[in-house]
Amino acid sequence: MRSWMTQLSKSAIALIWVGSSFCSHAALFGDDEARRAILDLRQKLEAAQQNIRLQSEQNTKVQSLQSLQSEENVVLRRALLDLQNQIEALKNEQSKMRGDNEQLLRNLAEIQIKQKDILQSVDSRLIRFEPVKVVLDGLEFQADPAEKKDFESALLVFRTGDFAAAQQSMLNFLRRYPTSGYASSALFWIGNAQYATKDYKESVINFRKLLNIAPQHTRAPEAMLAISNCLVELKDIKGARKSMEDLVSTYPTSDAAQTAKDRLARLR
Repeated sequence: MRSWMTQLSKSAIALIWVGSSFCSHAALFGDDEARRAILDLRQKLEAAQQNIRLQSEQNTKVQSLQSLQSEENVVLRRALLDLQNQIEALKNEQSKMRGDNEQLLRNLAEIQIKQKDILQSVDSRLIRFEPVKVVLDGLEFQADPAEKKDFESALLVFRTGDFAAAQQSMLNFLRRYPTSGYASSALFWIGNAQYATKDYKESVINFRKLLNIAPQHTRAPEAMLAISNCLVELKDIKGARKSMEDLVSTYPTSDAAQTAKDRLARLR
């Protein structure tokens, strides 16, 4: 702004000087020439003033543009600052989400490990309770591991020679497993334990139960021979003979049948 003011001052001074020079020499020219000179001088002055106004307007516009640009720069800086803050916030949120995801992955891994342990535990339990194939005394059947263990434990008592305890162990087994595939064998050992303790009547009852439920039992011939022995002890010779005759007729090739034949010959 100072530049165009300085230029205006210089132009005014020049015009004043020209005017003073013209006045001092006006006497040298005619009226027409003086008039033309004045008009020309006036036109130059107006042109100079117009130029000054145009330059002033241009400077004003430049200043407005500079002010507008300065305001835009402020707005742009604020926008950039807001954008930077948003970027930082997004980074923090992303970092938090990454941490949450990592924790979720750790939790998932722990759950998978626990699930695997549970499945292994369930599998091991299922194996413990899964029925096993048993072949005993000519019979084939399925039995639970616990059932098999209980029968073997009761049989072990019988082998110790404690026949009263063995009888009770086998009876307890049958109460726990009334439909067990071991039932016929348990009846055989109960009958033997009762014979050993001289409970002949109960012994006969249990041997006959064995023959009713499992006539194909490999110990069925022994059971029939044991019945005849019990009847002899009970002084029922007729019944004993009948039992031995049935044994020979039903299981003729068994060792028990051969023993029965020998005894029948002596009973005559």
